[in-house]
Amino acid sequence: MVTEVTEGIKISVETAYQPSYSYPKKSLYLFSYRVDIENCSDQAVKLLRRHWWIYDANGMLREVEGKGVVGEQPILKPGENHCYSSTCDLSTEIGKMKGTYLMERIMTGNQFYVNIPEFSMVVNHLLN
Repeated sequence: MVTEVTEGIKISVETAYQPSYSYPKKSLYLFSYRVDIENCSDQAVKLLRRHWWIYDANGMLREVEGKGVVGEQPILKPGENHCYSSTCDLSTEIGKMKGTYLMERIMTGNQFYVNIPEFSMVVNHLLN
């Protein structure tokens, strides 16, 4: 698990290779990831947007941007957290992701970016 804190917002990410949904002969490797967003600040915040950079071992870069996360724009009061899971497909056995969330402080309307720490996605047999 990797973790990073930006302006009192703690982001933790955990990944897992999904062999049942992967097809190595067709260069398709599916990974799941779980993100925990924890508000360690003293103000309520709302997650507005996400921006991901996805890299594979061939040097290919994909960008994914959009509103919220998995169809939600969660509001987190101080001390609250929001967890969600998603997936990423790669054409190689190794890759990585990183990104940002655009957040807004509810009381002031001030917007700010929160770093999503870079995390690796690696097929299990390469780790042995």
